[in-house]
Amino acid sequence: MSCLFCRIVAGDIPSTKVYEDDDVVAFEDIHPQAPMHVLVVPRAHVATVNDLGADHDRLVGVMVRRAAAIARERGYDSRGFRTVFNCNADAGQTVFHLHLHVLGGRPLAWPPG
Repeated sequence: MSCLFCRIVAGDIPSTKVYEDDDVVAFEDIHPQAPMHVLVVPRAHVATVNDLGADHDRLVGVMVRRAAAIARERGYDSRGFRTVFNCNADAGQTVFHLHLHVLGGRPLAWPPG
């Protein structure tokens, strides 16, 4: 298994997990870009947003709802937080296993850089 996030999900690589269930694992980003920077990762390997099919609709919903729950648990729901799916290298995707960034705790500029 060569995928970094598959190895984290399997427990082969340590992470600071904040949530896990049958569908997703959420853990702290090792290079945080905000006071809260959590990644929500599906257990099933899906490389990019381009690889999502209609059969993944429930999974994406689970990921987004979990992101909102994590923000709420940390007190960022009313202040504001950002969720980001990067797709492919030009968008900044460096690990090719679908993941949702959840960022909060500082003003986040628009447009992103």
